[in-house]
Amino acid sequence: MSEATGLTGKVAIVAGGGRDIGRACAMRLAAAGASVAINYHSSAAGADSAVKEISAAGGKALAKQGDMTSEADVAALVAETLATLGDRIDILVHVTGGLVARKTMLEMDIAHWNRVMDLNTTSFVHAIKGVLPHMTNGGSIVGLASQAGRDGGGPGAVAYAASKGAVMTMTRGLAKELGPKIRVNSVCPGMIDTDFHNTFSKPEVRSHVANITPLKREGSSEDVANLVTYLASDEAAFITGANIDINGGLVFS
Repeated sequence: MSEATGLTGKVAIVAGGGRDIGRACAMRLAAAGASVAINYHSSAAGADSAVKEISAAGGKALAKQGDMTSEADVAALVAETLATLGDRIDILVHVTGGLVARKTMLEMDIAHWNRVMDLNTTSFVHAIKGVLPHMTNGGSIVGLASQAGRDGGGPGAVAYAASKGAVMTMTRGLAKELGPKIRVNSVCPGMIDTDFHNTFSKPEVRSHVANITPLKREGSSEDVANLVTYLASDEAAFITGANIDINGGLVFS
């Protein structure tokens, strides 16, 4: 890749890489020189087009459908990555997740709670357990937490916020458990221009949040991907256990 700067020869998996932040992460990692396995659940077009773009630029990539709440699907993704891109995994970026629906505590049933926790937190567990036996010294895991994990989220997002708070706590615990061989960090996006907010946030709310943010805009998927790629690289060699805010200055921690 013409922009390769620090990940040449590295093998990365991006779980949930078919659209928005995940796809941007896959493209940015590839631009930095990594070979990238892109997992997607239902965003086949985005994942396939990313592979084509990466390949056309001289990089290596594959796309594989799978449900990251399934141990079997995670195992299949890891196996294909190893068979196609190399004999090890250097980087895991876990973007898989979602709000599912806005439900207050009285509105939600336990099935909704379990679904959100499985999607955001249990899938992170499956992905980490799947890649760990194949990760090398100097490996890096980057999770996608959320501003909601810090502030409790918006209306009807208690389950989502709790699941992202769990990702943040896992990040701290795993950094201690897996160091010094592997670093573990997560990012906490605020209002990012993605399908998530197209689906779950009202336009007037998005406009208000952008206007009260010091940088006066929503973030982009590429903004987040730049941070993720930095954390995945050796340039962040002394950063682990961190949950880093990326919200244009809306919330400080």
